Amino acid sequence: MLRNGAAGGGPAAGGRAAARPVRVWCDGCYDMVHYGHSNQLRQARAMGDYLIVGVHTDEEIAKHKGPPVFTQEERYKMVQAIKWVDEIAPGAPYVTTLETLDKYNCDFCVHGDDITLTIDGKDTYEEVKAAGRYRECKRTQGVSTTDLVGRMLLMTKAHHSNIGPKGHSPWTGVSQFLQTSQKIIQFASGKEPQPGDTIIYVAGAFDLFHIGHVDFLEKVHQLAEKPYIIAGLHFDQEVNRYKGKNYPIMNIHERTLSVLACRYVSEVVIGAPYAVTADLLDHFRVTLVCHGMTEVVPDKDGSDPYEEPKRRGIFQLVDSGSNLTTDLIVQRIIKNRLEFEARNQKKEAKELAVLEAMRRLEEEKH
Repeated sequence: MLRNGAAGGGPAAGGRAAARPVRVWCDGCYDMVHYGHSNQLRQARAMGDYLIVGVHTDEEIAKHKGPPVFTQEERYKMVQAIKWVDEIAPGAPYVTTLETLDKYNCDFCVHGDDITLTIDGKDTYEEVKAAGRYRECKRTQGVSTTDLVGRMLLMTKAHHSNIGPKGHSPWTGVSQFLQTSQKIIQFASGKEPQPGDTIIYVAGAFDLFHIGHVDFLEKVHQLAEKPYIIAGLHFDQEVNRYKGKNYPIMNIHERTLSVLACRYVSEVVIGAPYAVTADLLDHFRVTLVCHGMTEVVPDKDGSDPYEEPKRRGIFQLVDSGSNLTTDLIVQRIIKNRLEFEARNQKKEAKELAVLEAMRRLEEEKH
């Protein structure tokens, strides 16, 4: 059980004398938004009082990196749903300039400790670095959009049929992410439900946490004046049982952080039981249980996992208005398999070139 909540204040919340709010800028593609993106934005928000996130257009991404998986409208909405984001700037330029920072009254920009290059090999943050208006945060190891696309490209092979190295889930064996209690604490706020809150329970895989999930959670959030949404996440083995194929793509630890980063979620239950039991409902004092319009697969014994909330009259189907599912995202990748493979190879080649250049610089120093 992990309690969650909306973004807290930055340094000003720590008792600093009232002053002009420190405005922070981040930008990027934010394609296939994952907990690595969320962690960057969490760190950036902690450096100031107000976080503006610039999101590049489809055209800009295609020019510099290759085709995006999600449309710009989908990406705008995904970034806005991250609880540390105060405002988004649609159509942000790929190269970050002082003009952009001044346009949004931002003091400085924040980026991870990896190098981002334009199509012609130039550092996209060169100008703001030279002006001293650049800050760096630690990049989250073990995940990237390239990595996730790679996992989905493997969906056409049996990458879950062979158990990987020791300690790796047989369902998400390609994941290199290592969960820590500190990381969970950083993502969760620990807020308990307050008197008058409507405690709403939702459950699922929440695999590749995407705009379909966000649309659903937003609709659920709108059902009450003071909603307190608890998301139950099923273990990898359970997800594989009812989803089949090579699911889940992200393991339980990755999915936990992805859901915790969403502004509509108050608490996460890691490894929630598939059947919504009387014990669970009583323990969390649940007043409403919601499910989307996707198919509900019976439990192992053939029973309805929502039998108990239905018996209590607290079950509600919620139409998110979105038809996007994890299956459809995988289909997008597979459909454009060659383009995405080329995109990944291009990025890997660029990263190797940067590492080689850095190695040569180190040799020259010595």
